Amino acid sequence: MNFATTPRIVLRDGALDELPAILAELGVRHVALVTDAGLVRTGMVAPVEAKLRQAGLAVTIYDEVQADPPEQIILGAVDKLGAAGVDGVFAIGGGSAMDTAKLVAYLLRSPCELSSIYGVELAKGQRLPLVLAPTTAGTGSEVTPISIVTTPTEEKKGVVSCRLLPDVALLDPSLTLGLPPAVTAATGVDAMVHAIEAFTSKRLKNPLSDVLAQQALSLLSANLPVVMKDGKDVAARGAMLLGSCLAGMAFANAPVAAVHALAYPLGGRYHVPHGLSNALMLLPVLRFNLRAAAPLYAALAPSVGAEAQTAEGFLAAIERLVAVCDMPKRLHELQVTRESLPQLAADAMQQQRLLINNPVELTEADALRLYEEAF
Repeated sequence: MNFATTPRIVLRDGALDELPAILAELGVRHVALVTDAGLVRTGMVAPVEAKLRQAGLAVTIYDEVQADPPEQIILGAVDKLGAAGVDGVFAIGGGSAMDTAKLVAYLLRSPCELSSIYGVELAKGQRLPLVLAPTTAGTGSEVTPISIVTTPTEEKKGVVSCRLLPDVALLDPSLTLGLPPAVTAATGVDAMVHAIEAFTSKRLKNPLSDVLAQQALSLLSANLPVVMKDGKDVAARGAMLLGSCLAGMAFANAPVAAVHALAYPLGGRYHVPHGLSNALMLLPVLRFNLRAAAPLYAALAPSVGAEAQTAEGFLAAIERLVAVCDMPKRLHELQVTRESLPQLAADAMQQQRLLINNPVELTEADALRLYEEAF
């Protein structure tokens, strides 16, 4: 067994207050603040910038992050922030901001062709000091060694390297209080996908990832209905952040599988947010995997409050949780066309890095059937 995660995690309301001191400890004097324009418009970024400047730090903001970050955005960030002379990176935002920041921190310290490090443990160089603060409870990117990039051909590729794990993750529930219900729902289910796929992974499943996945599912399934009803519940938001973080630790070490493989083409071709695409493909893939994963589903049943400790009880509980979520439930609601499904299935088969982890071997014909089921 080989298990790695972010070395320091701070979870509390107001955790972001520790940022200036943490950056000082890391020797940072000029920090890159990586985020997106939408978050800047909410007014959430300006107080962070002011706090950093008051602490004597120079700050250069990069707020051009896009969902499912394209290569050119990452390379543009590297150019701008390199020219500014930053010596550390801080990201505040969702998974796309954190994924962008990871690669910026790496490429500024270890310049190379981005395409040369797609794959597992090909990024072997050093990176700048890196701190991440998620504003959604879903991706778990603050504790994963993974950054997902959209290539110029609209393909999703991953850089997977322990070098991408940040120095510190700041989990501050107050940063998630303004999340709209649809984003809360999709990111919450996304985190559940991470836990389920880690627990049922065909490769590298291990006792640590199992315990983390079970605890993550307990927290997420109990608190997702709460935050759907009351998005200002700080305790429930904190529990969702912790659940997402634990699920991230689990799948960073016991890798995800077919749900993600089928979700990525939806992001690449239709720009469906990653959390939502995972949520849409979850139930079809769970049912497809049932013949191999039934004992594992039964083991997870108590973690999701299932009425019976069986695979069927687990699936029924997941269906109930998804049903209460305020988000699209079918692909056709997102302007995905039936005619595009064969191409999506072909695209999914390019995700062999993920498909080899699935409990049941999945063919292109299987992928097409699963897209049709989700349509």
